[in-house]
Amino acid sequence: MADAQLPPGWTLQQIRDVSGDQEAAVLEANRAVKWVALDGGADEVLHPEIILGFRGLALVRAVQDDDWYMGDLHGDGSIACWAIYDDLNNALRGL
Repeated sequence: MADAQLPPGWTLQQIRDVSGDQEAAVLEANRAVKWVALDGGADEVLHPEIILGFRGLALVRAVQDDDWYMGDLHGDGSIACWAIYDDLNNALRGL
């Protein structure tokens, strides 16, 4: 888990408290992540910096921007994101 990291200013317990998921975990960022275009457009590959896992869901902070992407965590470790938040606190409450 060498490349797994917490968001700056957050502890794992704070993430668990805000999300309500006491099994939340920091995941390794070396996995396939994409933004799924629900409007029929092309999907976009995201380059994750931080990934947080929550019972089948994930929050991803991409290298290319400061937003948090929410999506499904698949059995193969890949993530398909379908919602976006500009703030981690709001993303955690949106789980």
